[in-house]
Formats: sequence, structure tokens, C-alpha cells
Amino acid sequence: MIVTIISVIFILLGLLFFLGAAVGLIRFPDFYTRTHAAGKGDTLSSLLVILGFAVYQLKDFHGFSHDWPILLVILKLLAVSLFIFLTSPSSTHALMDAGWEDKVEPEIGKGRPNHLNDDCGKF
Repeated sequence: MIVTIISVIFILLGLLFFLGAAVGLIRFPDFYTRTHAAGKGDTLSSLLVILGFAVYQLKDFHGFSHDWPILLVILKLLAVSLFIFLTSPSSTHALMDAGWEDKVEPEIGKGRPNHLNDDCGKF
């Protein structure tokens, strides 16, 4: 019973972060902030949902002798979450870098300097 409640909490938190990422995609003004919202929200929410699924599998686990297939499912879920944890930020960075290479300008408030242009000359 406790394991089910904990897994539901993880899954609902993941869905809440998915909702936050979707709101960020709609509300943020430019390519860079939208990509940031999608990358961060997608990574965290995916990890929370998969962790909720892994915790839910623990409710049927009673020992290594008979329930080893359940342990394999949990290990596969954790491997998927590790893969997402490593690849999602890297792909978000590559997408933002491609946008910068294509000269996608960030939306900057009136009278504020664009520090990205200053940093670009250093490379």
C-alpha cells in the first residue's frame, strides 16, 4: 500500500513537471527560453514518471529466488532513466547551439545588452 502511494506521488509529480514544461513552451518569448523549458521539464518529468514505475514494481518483489524478473524490469527502467538523464540535456544543448549557429536572435528587453554576442567572440 505504501509503495503504491509513493509511486503515485512520483508519477503525479512527473505529470506536474510535464505540465510546467508545456506551459513554458507556450508562454516563453523566444527559442532559447522555450528550449530550456522543454529540456529541463522533459528530463525531470520523465525521470520522475519512470522512477514511479520502478517503485511500483517493488510491491510484488519478495525475494531474489522467485522474483528476479521483477528485478530485471526495475533495472531496465533505471537504465532508461539513466539514458534520458544523459541524452536529453545534451540534445537540448545541441539544439540551442544549432539555433545560435543559424543566427536565431534571443528576445531581449529594451535597453538591455546582449551578452551572448560578447561571449561569441571569445571562441
